[in-house]
Amino acid sequence: MTETIVERYLTLGLRLGRHVDGLVDSYAGPPEIAAAVEAEPLREPAELAADAEALLGDVDEPWLHDQVRGLHTCASFMAGAPGSYADEVEGCYGFRPERTDESVFEAAHEELDRLLPGDGPLAERYETWRDSIKVPADRIEATVAALIEEARSWTRGIVELPDGEGVDLEVVRDKPWMAFCEYRGGLRSQISVNADLPISAFELLHISCHETYPGHHAERVSKDDRLVRGEGRLEETLVLMPTPQSLVSEGIAELGSELLLSNEGGERLTAVLATVAGIELDLAHALAVSRAREPLGWAEVNVSLMLHEDGASADEVETYLTRWGLRAPEFAAHVVRFITEPSSRTYIVTYSAGRELCRGYVNGDAARFRSLLTEQIRVSDLR
Repeated sequence: MTETIVERYLTLGLRLGRHVDGLVDSYAGPPEIAAAVEAEPLREPAELAADAEALLGDVDEPWLHDQVRGLHTCASFMAGAPGSYADEVEGCYGFRPERTDESVFEAAHEELDRLLPGDGPLAERYETWRDSIKVPADRIEATVAALIEEARSWTRGIVELPDGEGVDLEVVRDKPWMAFCEYRGGLRSQISVNADLPISAFELLHISCHETYPGHHAERVSKDDRLVRGEGRLEETLVLMPTPQSLVSEGIAELGSELLLSNEGGERLTAVLATVAGIELDLAHALAVSRAREPLGWAEVNVSLMLHEDGASADEVETYLTRWGLRAPEFAAHVVRFITEPSSRTYIVTYSAGRELCRGYVNGDAARFRSLLTEQIRVSDLR
């Protein structure tokens, strides 16, 4: 029986995922396709790049074409194709990373200098502020669980969530990320929070919303319900790291957290912090600090270019992140680990670029945010 275009796409993505653990973020499609891929001999990246090129010539649907282009880029670079790191990122996500001038970071530092109390070095003052609202490790799980329930309630006012959806929560260690949402199909996701690094109350608010409601989980169940079950679009059953799908998804999660925390939903979440974690958070001040810090996210894109294009050492980029990104040394090392992992070496751009593009697309319109959660929006649509 001849494979359909979508079946060829699913097979290609799963085959490529066998080369790098974590490249397939989640798969909830036909189990027989996954079983067939697992049972066959491993295919070389060059062969997969050729398969992707052939598929590109057959795909008419624009969203799927973008996805296959990302897979073609990933397979080609895995096979040793020539090109820069910026070429690889652009081919995967449809967004070309550029270096941000340090003057942008200096302006952010000036605003943070105004917002953070004390008169010592700015990085120390920022860490002192974070420590003052740090969530004890033994309260992280209960706090996140309670925050998720409040965030779900707010999200239902934005989009109709399907009956039966829900999340399962765990606290983990020794991971290259801070938190992770793995969609497992059946309208359920596994939410993992990494307790290796100290985490502030505001960061825990952000992570909880980003990974669940109205972020990753809300997007996945909404698209599963409407696009897969409602319209038969099986391509949405596969979520792949090095593709435009991920840039849009991270933009949704970053912007969704911001939208929730900036209105009455944020007040309800801070009440949860006080009750469960025992932390009184000045949300208005925390949001101001977060907005002032936002440009510093581009320092992480700078260091990825320094590391992968300029040949800078891990020590050099950690020093850069400590200075310009105001990252504590242990967190700077965590970022370097993330951008050197095979599955996430190109991924760092998705956070800042995704948030910026999605924010411009939504422009305060709740209907447009709902579209991001429920429709196949391309990166080019966001511009």
